[in-house]
Amino acid sequence: MELFDRLSEMGHEEIAMGSDPKSGYRGIVAIHSTRLGPALGGTRFWSYATDDEAIIDALRLSRGMTYKNAVAGLNLGGGKSVIIGDNRTKNREAIFRAHGRLVESLGGRYITAEDVGTSTSDMDFVQMETDHVAGLAGKSGDPSPVTAHGVFRAIQASAKEKWGSDDLHGKTVAIQGCGSVGRYLAKELHEAGAKLIVSDIDPERTKRVASETGATVVPPDAIYGVQADIFAPCALGGIINDETIPQLKFEIVSGGANNQLLEERHGDVLEQKGILYTPDYVANAGGVINVYGEVAGWGPERALKKADEIYDTVLGVFEIAKAEKIPSYEAADRLAERRLESAPANRLERSRSAVRATPPVSSAVPDLDVSSIASSRG
Repeated sequence: MELFDRLSEMGHEEIAMGSDPKSGYRGIVAIHSTRLGPALGGTRFWSYATDDEAIIDALRLSRGMTYKNAVAGLNLGGGKSVIIGDNRTKNREAIFRAHGRLVESLGGRYITAEDVGTSTSDMDFVQMETDHVAGLAGKSGDPSPVTAHGVFRAIQASAKEKWGSDDLHGKTVAIQGCGSVGRYLAKELHEAGAKLIVSDIDPERTKRVASETGATVVPPDAIYGVQADIFAPCALGGIINDETIPQLKFEIVSGGANNQLLEERHGDVLEQKGILYTPDYVANAGGVINVYGEVAGWGPERALKKADEIYDTVLGVFEIAKAEKIPSYEAADRLAERRLESAPANRLERSRSAVRATPPVSSAVPDLDVSSIASSRG
């Protein structure tokens, strides 16, 4: 499929590409929608097999951010950026300052933050070239605690829907992935009286969580088949698929990982099996809420309070699913689309005051070669 055809099919407004041969920087920014406000989404640093694979990933992820931000009730559109390369590189300042100049060239239509392969310290380099960056150290910082709290509230709401009570005491939760989000989630679940089964490809992570919560540790491939009430994927995407679904004995799937369904039809299969699925981008919206709090000037307490609202949002998704007799993943999309359709078209212009726009800091890094390819802007 041609690039412009793909942009039109997925509803994107713009895609921008930049390169800096001296540092090795090659970056892509995809802006899906600015209908609700500036497009916000993190920067992913990854070794893509092809440039086309990187573009498709940016387009797919940016569209997901539009829906996530809309469902979370934020005045933000959806965007995403990717940097092509080895994220273990030591040449971080030059690469991320180049990326900052690409972000700056978009004039506030896009705000970036950390994502896979990037960190708050990388965002400090981006900030040397643009103010259109969030998730900075010393400000909102690490979003993991707020993300995990939102997932916890999503699990409670799912329990309320499934069993009539959100009390998790005595329930068994299987957590896949014990990184930052999984670890914070495990602590909240443990404090709520849940029993835990955990897995991770890094044994040190599971050892730490087990010592903190008394969790039972199982090998990574075994987590799908354990006997538990709730499955909380907090690691890889695409883990609900034809191979794993037959192993699942859970009544609820609700976790922090992105893109949990390998294909949308797998959401239909869960529905047929009587497994309640909490759409991932609803459950894990705490991270973007945390970043939005920084952009909007909120304190950490207000961001955490906003993440509490995920509980009601999840219940609202289930209500739509029941009323319209559709799977929960479709119901979440309906909720997002309703908010997008009801938004005034000029929201971005009225949102610019929330984002400071000052000239970028001069840099010793060579000027960035920026090209922008755009479809018609809605």
